[in-house]
Amino acid sequence: MPQPRRNQISLQDTCYYHCISRCVRQGFLCGEDPHTGKSYEHRRGWVEKRLLRLTDIFAISVCAFAVMSNHTHVVLCVEHQKAEGWDTRTVLERWHTLYNGTPLTQRYCQPEEYDLMPKAERLRVELLAETYRKRLMDISWFMRALNEPIARMANREDGCTGRFWEGRFKSQALLDEQALLSCMAYVDLNPIRANIARTPETSEHTSIQLRIRAALNGQQPQPLKRFRTDEDEDNGDTLPCHLNDYLEVVEFTGRAQRLNKPGHIAETTPDLTTRLGISLSNWLTLTQGFEYQFGCRAGTLTSLRRCQNHHEAARIRGSGNASRLFAA
Repeated sequence: MPQPRRNQISLQDTCYYHCISRCVRQGFLCGEDPHTGKSYEHRRGWVEKRLLRLTDIFAISVCAFAVMSNHTHVVLCVEHQKAEGWDTRTVLERWHTLYNGTPLTQRYCQPEEYDLMPKAERLRVELLAETYRKRLMDISWFMRALNEPIARMANREDGCTGRFWEGRFKSQALLDEQALLSCMAYVDLNPIRANIARTPETSEHTSIQLRIRAALNGQQPQPLKRFRTDEDEDNGDTLPCHLNDYLEVVEFTGRAQRLNKPGHIAETTPDLTTRLGISLSNWLTLTQGFEYQFGCRAGTLTSLRRCQNHHEAARIRGSGNASRLFAA
C-alpha cells in the first residue's frame, strides 16, 4: 500500500531521493511507439530542458537523470541550507519565475512599490515568502513543476485532454553513499539496459552524457550537482567521490552488463566499489534493478534500521536486500 509522501520524504533521514514518473498506461508518449511508428522523441528534450531549468529556481539539485520513452528517472538532492540563506526578495523572485504569486508579492519585488507598502503588508508578504521557501525545497513541488507543464504541452500537441503522467511519482530515499552512488549508476545506465544506446556518451537525455561531454573539456556540467575534487572539503556540498572514479564504475558496469559477465572478474572491480564494500555481483544486481530492490527507502541495513527507529515503524521494506547487497 503506498505510503503518504510525508512519510517517504524526510530531510532528517537524507537529502537524496530517487524519483520515477511514468506515462499513463506506460504508453510510448515520450519516445517512438513501436506499434504505430509515430515518434514523440522530441518530448524527451522537453523534459530534460525543463528539469535543468528548475535547478536554477529550486533549492534542489539534480545528481542524475534519464529520460526514457515512457518514464523518467531523477536523483535529487535537497539543498535546504541554500534555501535558508535566501532573503525574502530572492525567494519571491524565484517563485515568480514559475507562478504569479499575489499582487502584494509582486509589489514587494518592485523597489518603487516596496517603499510605499505599509509595514503590515510587508509582514504579510514575508510570512507568505516562508511558505514559498518551503515549497522551493520540496520534492513534491519540484516534481509538480516538472511534470505539469510537460503534460499540458503534450496534450496540446495531441489535441486531447486527460492525464499524461500516472497520478503519483514514485520516490525512494537514498540513506547513504552506497545507495546514492549505486542508484545514480542505475539511472545513468537505463538507456543501455533498454538497448537504445550502446555507450554512456551516446545516451541521449541523460546526466552521464552531460558529465562526459563536460569532462572532455575538463569541466563539470553547471546544472548538475558536482562531484568532489581534491580542493573540496567534505562538507556535503559535492557528491561523495571523484568524477573519474564514478565514470570508471559506470563504464565498467555498463560493459559487464552488455557482455553478460556478472561476477567472475571481481579482481577488476573499481576502487570505488571496494571502498563502499559492495562486491561486483551485488553492484551489478543493484544497477540492473535498483528501484525494485528496495521500497521507499534504500541504504545499508544500518541506515534502514536507524530510519526505522526514527519513524517508529514496525518494519521497513528492503531490509533483506540491504543485508544481502550492501556491507554492514
